[in-house]
Amino acid sequence: MFDFFWNLGSFIIALGILITAHEYGHFWVARRCGVKVHTFSIGFGKAIWRKTSKDGTEYVVAMIPLGGYVKMLDERVEDVPTELVNQAFNRKTVWQRIAIVAAGPIANFIFAIIALYIMYIVGVPSIKPVIDSTRINSPAAIIQVNEPQQIIAVSGQKVRNWEEVNLALVGHIGDEQLDITLAPLSQIEGIEPTGKTYQIDIRQWQFDPEKESPITALGLGIFRPGIEPVIAMITEDSSAEIAGLMVGDRILSINQENYKDWNTFVDVIQTSANKPVDIYIERGNQRLSIEVVPKAHINEQGDTIGIVGISPTQAQWPENMRFDLEYGMIDSITAAVDKTWQLVTVSFKMIGKLFTGDVSVKNLSGPISIAQGAGASANYGVVYFLGFIALISVNLGIVNLMPLPVLDGGHLLYYFIEVITGKPVPEKVQEIGFRFGAALLLMLMSLALFNDFARL
Repeated sequence: MFDFFWNLGSFIIALGILITAHEYGHFWVARRCGVKVHTFSIGFGKAIWRKTSKDGTEYVVAMIPLGGYVKMLDERVEDVPTELVNQAFNRKTVWQRIAIVAAGPIANFIFAIIALYIMYIVGVPSIKPVIDSTRINSPAAIIQVNEPQQIIAVSGQKVRNWEEVNLALVGHIGDEQLDITLAPLSQIEGIEPTGKTYQIDIRQWQFDPEKESPITALGLGIFRPGIEPVIAMITEDSSAEIAGLMVGDRILSINQENYKDWNTFVDVIQTSANKPVDIYIERGNQRLSIEVVPKAHINEQGDTIGIVGISPTQAQWPENMRFDLEYGMIDSITAAVDKTWQLVTVSFKMIGKLFTGDVSVKNLSGPISIAQGAGASANYGVVYFLGFIALISVNLGIVNLMPLPVLDGGHLLYYFIEVITGKPVPEKVQEIGFRFGAALLLMLMSLALFNDFARL
């Protein structure tokens, strides 16, 4: 229940910030173009807070935080007094109207740059993207890894952590090949590494993003520090808790067999559903034998396995693999702009590949997935939350630029047609377009929600 409210609260905060940025873009440019603004609202429905400024603009925070709007003076929807006609939106030049409508998505891109700028100033704790193996019969199998290798570039694009590797790989979905540049981790720190580039055939590269990352699907073995046989966490009401195991217990043996590694230990547990197993542990200065009966659990493949509800202790990452991704006051601007541009290009590629079929519509995410992402990022800390809302801000800006008449992109389409033809698109044509756009948008939202519920 706590997770639900944490995710919900994080989602509302993130969405509120992004909607405010988007609508403020419309508002600010409209005022600069001399348009009278009636209402600036964050959210829909009943107002929970409102204030009217001296110039007559009403500022509102409404109960349903799933959108917002800027209501402007417009002769098409209301009677306008003669003395205010020059302040009506519809009386402005087509280029002014284009500027006002485009300002919303542009504000989202600017906000992403600001969020990333702050993130890079503060610094993001990161892990170097190091691999220690490649999987047989995978696209990456052509890479021979004899010692830990750091990925330093993907198709010429420099990468510094796993998040950047993941983003770079996603942009190649549906392509025929990609390049990965590797350098030995053992190279001297502080010297620009000179790596070896491998050309990987990815025509048969397929993966389910719900089950694996593009990194592991490509066949790259991510380097991970070892696992210590010390219990780090025990699930409430689990077999382990009932039997009396405690956090900090060191596992010495199971069923009289000395502990070898965590995978072997898990195998014994999983094949012992509803059967007692003897776990010999060290607790402080004591050594104890504890009988545990793993509970039966049906996994995703439909098989019955045993689980006891414990997690081991993971060893610390080596010092030479940990770093803070941060820049100075000036360099952070360049890094933030560059990262925003990467997000924009990858997002446009993904939209294009949705239409070509290279990316499945199953990958569409709705508000539930976004809420879970907001909660997870907020749980890791402010810098991760900033990175998350920068990503969502970019996506919000791009979605609004789609040429659907109910979105900003649809309005821009009509206005550019007006620029070319010299006259506005007939209102009947606009109305038909709005209905079509609303139906298509509703279908996409329904599909995204369906995917969300399917993932729960």
